[in-house]
Amino acid sequence: MPEMRMVAENSSGTQFILAGLTSQPELQIPFFFLFLGFYMVTVVGNLGLITLIGLNSHLHTPMYFFLYNLSFIDFCYSTVITPKMLMSFVSKKNIISYAGCMTQLFFFLFFVISESFILSAMACDRYVAICKPLVYMATMSPQICLLLLLGVYVMGFVGAMAHTACMVRLTFCANNLVDHYMCDILPLLELSCTSTYVNELVVFIVVGIDIGVPTVTIFISYALILSSILHIHSTEGRSKAFSTCSSHIIAVSLFFGSGAFMYLKPSSLLPMNQGKVSSLFYTIVVPMLNPLIYSLRNKDVKSALKKTLSKILFS
Repeated sequence: MPEMRMVAENSSGTQFILAGLTSQPELQIPFFFLFLGFYMVTVVGNLGLITLIGLNSHLHTPMYFFLYNLSFIDFCYSTVITPKMLMSFVSKKNIISYAGCMTQLFFFLFFVISESFILSAMACDRYVAICKPLVYMATMSPQICLLLLLGVYVMGFVGAMAHTACMVRLTFCANNLVDHYMCDILPLLELSCTSTYVNELVVFIVVGIDIGVPTVTIFISYALILSSILHIHSTEGRSKAFSTCSSHIIAVSLFFGSGAFMYLKPSSLLPMNQGKVSSLFYTIVVPMLNPLIYSLRNKDVKSALKKTLSKILFS
């Protein structure tokens, strides 16, 4: 690390050096293959799910419409981060330009904020499907689904613009070694020579909204869903509904819990090494697990996969 820090101090102010996940040489190659494997599973899982939903008309429902977009978001923000992260394991200096760093920061924030709101839209969809099945198709009409999706991406854009606009106003010091595997808000703030008070205020306000609003929406939706489940007399129906809810709640808890742990705790209480581990969950692990959690346990998706594979094989 000292050698890398010395290089960073002598680098131009128009570029940054990403320190990566670890500075231990013996872990670089094992981590490279581990995270390359994670990325391949993420790409295959999410693109496979996008393809399945697109090709099978019986999956063209509100639930799978949101799942399609969740997979698209997961694929995109994993692709924004992981390839550059993999470079840090096989190169001595993982340099990223100032423009490249700000671009990575913007798109990472855009997709990760969009994910938080698409999860809340999915929870609302499940609430209507389970608690108000008779008016489900009327309530979750194509127009309503498109409006919800528009809201998801607008919130993502606004949040990403707020953070990125505050970041580009800062002046960075000669020491431009980013102690992270990506350009993230908190590691970049540590390099600023100017006051970061406004940035920190924006982090607490915007991240508070982007985590708080979806969390409350999801909590209320699932509280109402669980209340409805308790009135189901069939043991099989109740266990099936509980299974669906529990898998979604686990994924949501992992995503929002790791995000809150990273951004809403004072930096003095959270060493950057712990921050990196927390970041791994919502940047690497969650995009990989989402296709498994939301679809591979789903009978409709399994049926669509069998039909699609049989068409390919027999054609």
